[in-house]
Amino acid sequence: MTEETKALTSEAESLLAELRRLSPKVTGGLLRMRQEAYRDAAVPAKYKLLTAMAISIAIRCEPCIRAYVRMACEKGITQEEVIEFLEVAMTMQGCPGEEWALKAWAAYKECAAQGSSPDIAGCCVHRPMSHDDRDVTS
Repeated sequence: MTEETKALTSEAESLLAELRRLSPKVTGGLLRMRQEAYRDAAVPAKYKLLTAMAISIAIRCEPCIRAYVRMACEKGITQEEVIEFLEVAMTMQGCPGEEWALKAWAAYKECAAQGSSPDIAGCCVHRPMSHDDRDVTS
């Protein structure tokens, strides 16, 4: 991650922390919603995250793409799984889908090269809730 990206991520995290203090019910609800939606259940979490990646390709949100690829990598996705979900995204979006799928492929390659926890900034600073978050959102 570049120094500029680290600075932007740090600023986004600071702003998000401030927004959580100012709007705990809504921001806490979003955190709880993500935790519930992306948990292992009847559908394994990694497939939910790959679906979110494909949707992020369709809506053309690069920070979202990178965040969902990172989270899916942390759940142990394989190259073959990524390729199949990229194929779905490209099929649904045509040529623009191919361009945005390349961003996801690059993020996956970065994950694979760095191991399961690369330092990739996300659009919504996706992370598990901390004790501080639980205190604010309860």
